[in-house]
Amino acid sequence: MRLRSVYLGVVASLLVMVIAVAVSARSFAAPSDVPAWLQAHVGDSDGQISQVVLERARALYLKKVAQGAVKNPCYFAMDATRPSDLGDGKPGHRYYVICEASQSFRAISSGHGSGRNLKGVVDFANGRRCAKNFGNAMDSSLTAGGAYMTSEAKTSFKGYYRVGAKQDAVFQRTFIQFDGEGEAANARQRVIGGHAAQVLHGMCLRKNPNSSHADHDGYVPFGKLVDYASGRSNGCTSWSPADAQQIIPMVKDNPTTLYIYPESRDIAAVASSHSQSGAYWNASCLKEIGTPKFWPRKTLEPIIAQYSKDHPAPPPQPVPICKGP
Repeated sequence: MRLRSVYLGVVASLLVMVIAVAVSARSFAAPSDVPAWLQAHVGDSDGQISQVVLERARALYLKKVAQGAVKNPCYFAMDATRPSDLGDGKPGHRYYVICEASQSFRAISSGHGSGRNLKGVVDFANGRRCAKNFGNAMDSSLTAGGAYMTSEAKTSFKGYYRVGAKQDAVFQRTFIQFDGEGEAANARQRVIGGHAAQVLHGMCLRKNPNSSHADHDGYVPFGKLVDYASGRSNGCTSWSPADAQQIIPMVKDNPTTLYIYPESRDIAAVASSHSQSGAYWNASCLKEIGTPKFWPRKTLEPIIAQYSKDHPAPPPQPVPICKGP
């Protein structure tokens, strides 16, 4: 009887070991419901999507579809641990447009939050190539990872710019508002969204009384159009002008999901141990930045508020009148 009990105990132990090995293997295998054509795009090279990013982006999209919140056939993902610039003017492809119904996968460039250097107080600024600092504080200009939904589109007139000899063009930029969840729940308050990576610099006022955008004195704003597709943003998702022209119509009046990696839990895992199992970070950027950091709003917002109080912005100066033709 005792021998039979020992035998049953050994069998039970072996069964537990087999189940444990099977579960462990399954945790590293590709999800069975990911289509083969999409799984072929999984990887850590430029233009590919890392496994954890795809899994979370896909889970968010399917959840919102099941809830009836999304009917768009496409969804988005971004891996902010990857480099923005690959060198020699080549942008990194770390923003993903996935349309499973049409078996379409595109990897494009996108900016990350610049952060800020509050001199003498705290420095949470990011370099152009790789992001080290992340967070969800107001006025931090940091990227916050997590779950988002695209919302309304707002198109604003920014001014005029020169396109040829004595020929000007109107610059209008469309902004797609994001609504976030969890740590990204204050995305609307932070005015976080997506837009083309273009801005007018060196603003001045030019006489153009026939313009519908002219002020009461007949002047319109005028500047130099700058493209910063491989640069940094104020925390928003910024795309190249060509990519923005394709993405914005996809979500205008037809919301979808966007999952941005990493979240604070991922940053904490990587910061605690670079070799920790399951803690993913782009190897090239991790080598460059050292240890990433997440700045929670409850910690950073009081610091920013006090800095703004101690260093008030100078009074706004009037925009100068343009010189020359």
